[in-house]
Amino acid sequence: MTLKNTLYFLLLCLTFAVGNVRAQQVSSTPFRLINSPYDEQAPVISPDGKTLYLTLANHPLNIGGKRDAGDIWVSVLLDGRWQTPIHAGAEMNDAGYNAVAGFSADGNILFLLGHYGKNGEPARTQGISFCRKIEAGGWSAPENISIPYFLNRSDHFSGMMSKDGNAFVFAAESYGTKGVEDIYVSLKKEGQWGDAINLGPVINTLFQEWTPSLSDDNRTLFFSSNGRKGLGGFDIFMSTRLDDTWTNWSEPLNVGSPRNSEARELYYRVGAPAFLFTTTRDSDRYGNIYAWYDSTLSTQTDTLKIVENKYASKGNSRKVRLFGQVTNTKTGAMLNARLLFKTDSTQLQAVSRNGKFEIEISSTKIYNIEIQSPRYVNLSERLDIHTYELKTLEMNFKLQPIEVGTVVNLKNILFVVGTTTLLTESFPELDVIQNFLQNNPNVEILLEGHTDNRGNPEANLVLSKQRVEVIKKYLVSKGISPKRIKGKGYGGAKPVTTADNEEARKLNRRVEFVIVKD
Repeated sequence: MTLKNTLYFLLLCLTFAVGNVRAQQVSSTPFRLINSPYDEQAPVISPDGKTLYLTLANHPLNIGGKRDAGDIWVSVLLDGRWQTPIHAGAEMNDAGYNAVAGFSADGNILFLLGHYGKNGEPARTQGISFCRKIEAGGWSAPENISIPYFLNRSDHFSGMMSKDGNAFVFAAESYGTKGVEDIYVSLKKEGQWGDAINLGPVINTLFQEWTPSLSDDNRTLFFSSNGRKGLGGFDIFMSTRLDDTWTNWSEPLNVGSPRNSEARELYYRVGAPAFLFTTTRDSDRYGNIYAWYDSTLSTQTDTLKIVENKYASKGNSRKVRLFGQVTNTKTGAMLNARLLFKTDSTQLQAVSRNGKFEIEISSTKIYNIEIQSPRYVNLSERLDIHTYELKTLEMNFKLQPIEVGTVVNLKNILFVVGTTTLLTESFPELDVIQNFLQNNPNVEILLEGHTDNRGNPEANLVLSKQRVEVIKKYLVSKGISPKRIKGKGYGGAKPVTTADNEEARKLNRRVEFVIVKD
């Protein structure tokens, strides 16, 4: 139940560099002055969006000359254009391979791949290191970071630090490697880095997995592999982490064209202000930097009414009186129910008596609301009013009775467009389904996945099946018996409307469950 539940998942926002952007488009235009006859690798943009760090291989001005595997170079954004990069200097470059592995969220710490030896010589022990931003400008000398039992037998080494600085994902040939190079993660807890964890056989193949990176919430892994069905030598894949073990992942999904091609795609970089990758398309076997543009807009409105909006006080004390009723969706009868208002830090509760409820909440927070009533399907809604100055709101909820054949539309379970990757906003509703199944142990459900009718019908069918499996796997990881959950994907075969417009397609892109036993 939202005033305007608008989810902007911007897979790239570089409007400051390129102007208006069409959805689902790749381009090298922003990097016209950067891409060169040499091999561009490992692009990383600083948190303020003004500086681009990249690695250039075999450049004659590298510390080790043309034989140097890669030095760090720097480009700055001026008048909306990335300028020709300059060498980052001998402080963070040596005769070994050098690359940036990310930034701290405030931009004051720069993480580097590799350890640094004395007198400009590369250290024998590989790992990661960091530089601190100094007041006079520039960066301090690199300081090595110790990861217990770190080992890489391969000439290839790639990886990225998470946005929160507590997870380092990397590709290496190390202890327990399944193939050539596998992807690992080391986690930082209480200031100490832990042993590297192999992400397991769902991610790693007998071939090569390279250039991993994480989404901002650490749930989605992006990586390149030549060990899976793809369009070229190395394709970009993505997978969702299903629990906290870091070894339980959804089946990796090829992100498809136009990001992948018959060429080699590597270094898919996730972060503000841009999502970047490198590709050998339109080049002489060497990598060039490309940008991926895509945006998904999903708007939901429901029966929320602004009763009074003259409230204009500022600060954290702003309060809103919220009232309404809970009814049976089939008969309209008033229901006694419990309403839970959840934020990251608090949980409030209201009770509807004879169907009516009232509660005072802060208008500075975003709430996930769960409505519960015995013998009715739990309802999940999202309330985001923190950008509005309101005093009184009315919200009315309708609950579906638990009956065989009841169809429940999971409107707040959303995926990145064209993928099996769940948006973060999906997890509260998934947890509501989990609570419902735990509190009703005799209920069995059939999960159904649907897409719109655009694109390849066979691919849509496969995608809908994979999305259902992701949801089932999540619920099973939370303790629900897999025997209680069946799944089926329909692709675009069962539309709720045949109208040919974007609003109709949004309605057709849905996940539902049907109660098959109560």
